[in-house]
Amino acid sequence: MSAYTESAPSRAEVDALPGATVIEFGTNWCGFCAAAQPHIEQALAAHPDVRHLKIEDGPGRPLGRSFRVKLWPTLVFMKDGTEVARVIRPSSAQPIRDAARQIDPT
Repeated sequence: MSAYTESAPSRAEVDALPGATVIEFGTNWCGFCAAAQPHIEQALAAHPDVRHLKIEDGPGRPLGRSFRVKLWPTLVFMKDGTEVARVIRPSSAQPIRDAARQIDPT
């Protein structure tokens, strides 16, 4: 499992990203986040061109607050800077696959 990064882009930078992006909010110590990793990796393996950002979230973290993240992990699926879908605490790969198809039809 790759670690969540403490350094996060600004909301303006995220909104300006071209193409397909998944922003995964969570923490390295979160049990729900660890349990979801195999599902996330399995689902996103079919979408190698999708940008996947793993951002550490928590109180006072502006990017997570701008997306109104409440539970971890939260995956925000964006196409050309616009949120298209959201998956919260996935317990299987299927909802992630479904959301990824909305931003990357390949």
